[in-house]
Amino acid sequence: MRLLKSEKITVKDFIRMKEEGEKITMISAYTYPIAKIIDEIGIDSILVGDSLGMNILGHENTLNVTLEDSIRHTQAVAKGTNRALIIGDMPFLSFGVSVEEETKNAGRLIQEGNCEAVKLEGGEERIEDIQAIKSIGIPVLGHIGLTPTYVNMFGGYKVQGRKTEDEERLLKDAKLLEDAGVFGMVLEAIPWKLGKKITEEISVPTIGIGAGEYCDGQVLVIDDLIGLSDIVKPKFVKKYVNTQEIIRKAVKSYMEDVKESSFPSEEYRYD
Repeated sequence: MRLLKSEKITVKDFIRMKEEGEKITMISAYTYPIAKIIDEIGIDSILVGDSLGMNILGHENTLNVTLEDSIRHTQAVAKGTNRALIIGDMPFLSFGVSVEEETKNAGRLIQEGNCEAVKLEGGEERIEDIQAIKSIGIPVLGHIGLTPTYVNMFGGYKVQGRKTEDEERLLKDAKLLEDAGVFGMVLEAIPWKLGKKITEEISVPTIGIGAGEYCDGQVLVIDDLIGLSDIVKPKFVKKYVNTQEIIRKAVKSYMEDVKESSFPSEEYRYD
């Protein structure tokens, strides 16, 4: 049963959508005005990803994003959202230090950031963490494949799972995450055949980003989707509009109007 645009999406709807064959739509976004627009359109979920490090804060990668950064932007997204499921991304060093600290950090994302679930990168090594976070009532979205916080171990942003041993490891990780109780998992930058295999062999939804068309849903970063970011884009990104060019034209017209004293005109002044 497809929900109306006004009905609130929950983690239970993710499971139902997989069971009914309805694709899940997710966008990574970080600001109030963008969240308000895409929520009104009817997007299923907004992920406040640690990719805000590059797209909002100008960092080279995600590793400089702090928990406070994530909380601040999750708060902004929550204020603009009524329907979509809001997922807060746990950034580098907010997890993997101790289970107690990680659980507290996840709680802060919920309590202060006003999101409804958290995303956690990693496979087998994250099982205890996922279980601890779930034990206090926080739904967890897993994330395997190209996990950005592991970029230095991978030697850069490279497709994962092409070798037989890596494919077997990722399939094992997916099943372990499922057993640990995630309500879904992001599959990033893996061969489409592996994305299809994982999707078919687990009961929770898969959200692909560079994992092929057979995943249960898809996620893209809003800045990539609308052509706002000038960061080099991977193969999986589809740019639906060139917002950079629209902004350039608008600002150039404004500059010309000011230089030529045609703005502000009478229409834009107070009497």
